[in-house]
Amino acid sequence: MANIKSAKKRILVNETKALRNKMIKSSVKTSVKKVDAAIAAGDKEAAAAALKNATSTISKAASKGVYHKNTASRKIGRLATAVNHME
Repeated sequence: MANIKSAKKRILVNETKALRNKMIKSSVKTSVKKVDAAIAAGDKEAAAAALKNATSTISKAASKGVYHKNTASRKIGRLATAVNHME
C-alpha cells in the first residue's frame, strides 16, 4: 500500500480513469453489436442508422484517447464495409 500522498492520489485517479475507459469501451461494443444484429437481420435501413451511431461512438472514444486513432479507423472501416456489402 502506498504511503506517500501523491501515490495515494495516483491510485484514486487511475481507478477513476479505468472506470471511465471501461464505460466508453462498453458503449462502443454495444453500438457495434447493434450494427452486427441489423446486418444479421438483413435490414439495410437499420444497419445504416446503427452504423452512423457506431461511427460517432467510436470516433468519440478515439478522441478521448480510449482507442488509438488507427484502431478506431479500422473498426469503422470494417463496419462500413459490412454494411455496404449487404444485399
